[in-house]
Amino acid sequence: MDIRAVGCRGRAVNNDRTRPVAVTGIGGFLGRHVAAHLLSAGYEVRGTIRSMQKAEAIEAAIRSVDDAAQGKLSFVVADLTADAGWDIAFAGGSHVIHTASPFPSRTPKHEDDLILPAREGTLRVLRAAKNAGVKRVVLTSSIAAISYGPGIAPFTEADWTDVNGRLATPYYKSKTLAERAAWDFAREHGLELAVVNPGMILGPILGTETGTSVGLVQSLLKGRYPAMPDFSVPVVDVRDAAEAHVLAMTAATAAGERFIIAEEALSISDIVKVLKRDFPAYRKKMPKFVLPNWLAGIASRFDPGLKLIVGELGRDARVSNDKAKRLLGWKPRSGDEAIRASAESLIAAGLV
Repeated sequence: MDIRAVGCRGRAVNNDRTRPVAVTGIGGFLGRHVAAHLLSAGYEVRGTIRSMQKAEAIEAAIRSVDDAAQGKLSFVVADLTADAGWDIAFAGGSHVIHTASPFPSRTPKHEDDLILPAREGTLRVLRAAKNAGVKRVVLTSSIAAISYGPGIAPFTEADWTDVNGRLATPYYKSKTLAERAAWDFAREHGLELAVVNPGMILGPILGTETGTSVGLVQSLLKGRYPAMPDFSVPVVDVRDAAEAHVLAMTAATAAGERFIIAEEALSISDIVKVLKRDFPAYRKKMPKFVLPNWLAGIASRFDPGLKLIVGELGRDARVSNDKAKRLLGWKPRSGDEAIRASAESLIAAGLV
């Protein structure tokens, strides 16, 4: 399938601010920043959450961003596992940015516990968006859908993860199958789609919920790891990831395209070096040596987090973000800045 054929290229930039933009998973780390970026740019935002219990706290966190204090922000209860709420969430909306998706901190007992909600939830969102007549859907996928197939680094948008390959964890499978299903749906139903494939998202938290990625920085600062695995991953600042979603929503060139949104691939050791250099008060708590891969393999039997990555220790994880820079005009921050912003926000929130 040629995904470039999906959607309509060459249209004027989509900058309709007369109708709301729906953001699914608005309570998540990325969703909060996407909402803040949209509000700052003058859009009305309607976010989906699974329960109204946290709506007030989520709104306060989003409004804390400069220039996001004004503008209309509302919430609708909708869950990826049920049909209720989605038609209401998208009614009268101009665009949908679908960030909601499960991100595990450990391998699930059954891979379908991740795969089915991701795939079926994505299709549920796309059907509701099509029914609502939105102009374009921007889907948050991941480099997990790109970097674990037959390709070699630096990986590009032409690469796809092999869901039957040895590196395909349940999470990688869930992102890959959900994205492929989205492209199939868009092609079959004439829905304009753009896909964003971020790396590991770091950067400042909004509120007090860290998410899995920033949770790594939190754990390093708190001294939870005596040693580091030889694991590398491309990193992106959450503010740049949010901007990329809005660019993918508005740019005429983004229709029918997927975009790798990440900067350099950093190892855990690289992240620790930045933290030790810029936050010396925490230096003694951080790990001092890298685990040999054979030892990490043994340790993974007892460490759920390590079990998620043991198959790719020592692997070249570099990706190319040339396409996003070329077609979207995307200009990301450095990985160092994303790491520093993570740590600074954790410290300011009293979470380390």
